[in-house]
Amino acid sequence: MPEGTLLKVSHIDAFHGSFQALWDVSLSIKPREIVAIIGANGSGKSTLLDTISGLVHPAEGGIEFEGKNISTLDPFRIVDLGISQVPEGRRVFPDLSVMENLFRFNSSSLC
Repeated sequence: MPEGTLLKVSHIDAFHGSFQALWDVSLSIKPREIVAIIGANGSGKSTLLDTISGLVHPAEGGIEFEGKNISTLDPFRIVDLGISQVPEGRRVFPDLSVMENLFRFNSSSLC
């Protein structure tokens, strides 16, 4: 893996319908870095993650993963690249591995 930037979010704006949730958000993450996104309820944390994951497309700005522009990719393409979200503590089976939980969570949400 290159020592440069793994994930780069550049000046993104994102909306939920007509509501603007993100304004000019930028960040960069290097390989092996651990990053926490913190903030009050309604501050845009989930929207930022949904935008990186392709569930919301930025109205402005761009997102790159390993040097590739992923701003307009469908979520399943972004997952193929190695970006995914882990569900919150609710609906998690404590005796299963992370992979097993993700499989069960995704399977049950399709029903």
